Amino acid sequence: MAENTLLSRLEGLDSRFEEVSTLITDPAVIADQKRYVKLTKEYRDLEKILEATRRYRNLLGNVDESKKILAEETDEEMRAMAREELDEASAAIPAAEEEIKLLLIPADPDDSKNCIVEIRGGTGGDEAAIFAGDLFRMYQKYAERKGWNLSVSSVSEGASGGYKEIIFNLEGEGAYGIMKYESGVHRVQRVPATETQGRVHTSAATVAVLPEAQEFEVEIHEGEIKWDTFRSSGAGGQNVNKVESGVRLRYNWKNPVTGVTEEILIECTETRDQPKNKECALSRLRTFIYDKEHQKYLDDIASKRKTMVSTGDRSAKIRTYNYPQGRITDHRINYTVYTLPTFMDGDIQGCIDQLIVAENAEKLKASEL
Repeated sequence: MAENTLLSRLEGLDSRFEEVSTLITDPAVIADQKRYVKLTKEYRDLEKILEATRRYRNLLGNVDESKKILAEETDEEMRAMAREELDEASAAIPAAEEEIKLLLIPADPDDSKNCIVEIRGGTGGDEAAIFAGDLFRMYQKYAERKGWNLSVSSVSEGASGGYKEIIFNLEGEGAYGIMKYESGVHRVQRVPATETQGRVHTSAATVAVLPEAQEFEVEIHEGEIKWDTFRSSGAGGQNVNKVESGVRLRYNWKNPVTGVTEEILIECTETRDQPKNKECALSRLRTFIYDKEHQKYLDDIASKRKTMVSTGDRSAKIRTYNYPQGRITDHRINYTVYTLPTFMDGDIQGCIDQLIVAENAEKLKASEL
């Protein structure tokens, strides 16, 4: 039976859970941050699987008990209650099985992390920069709905509004695991504010979503970092313009894939506090290097999964925003809704949910569970 096969896959998880529970209280393990984080992640994952398994076994037990009552009991009231219990438990079993199957598939280890989002105006000049600004406000509104903390680390404003480039951090539960679906090229079709003859133009902006790297995941020789300071520009009064709070970081890094040494240049003007800006720049440096070194892993996953849902391909056109029709179309899953105003106001969860469902279907198919 299918349930027996599924339960056989769950054998040994209880003992592993107990083992991990003991390990994460061991001072030697706690001192090894990389191992400790890995084990605490495994602990949380096992806890979810075991909880789902308990619910599943209860349902199977309820089915067996109800069948036994129907086979042995003569009281009609008892039989009616048993039939109702049997119907309820039988109806719930398929969903419980799917939940366990999805939990058994190894999750992306980055899903639980905070993330860094980079939005850049692409094809379309001033209109592309304006659209990049619209995307930023959309994510800002979405972050508010999720209760995430958003902090901007770098901005380059467009000549007619919006942004040539804006980079910001999102801190919140599962931020990367949700926002990773937004990586790619976003295309807009509308009459630009700069258009004098009312013609519809097509412009684009690119979105890159990177998992935030932890200090112990990336080795950086801080003594080799070259720092410069400069005066920030833009709004903020006399203090911003007179105090050298902006920081510029230069770091030579050897790409482990190509063997070529590259100079990484990062600027941060997020706050008026120079030490905080240095922390921000270091965080972005760690994330940049982690992303580069981690790209091979993402490529391997994408090639195995053979899906366009969340491959991390930043050159793929993923979504079209058609203003004349009030239409949003996600090309990866042929998902179309005519709710553009509310979508641009941060109501993007419905689309993300559909992408998650599509990816889970791919995972289940690939795992042959």
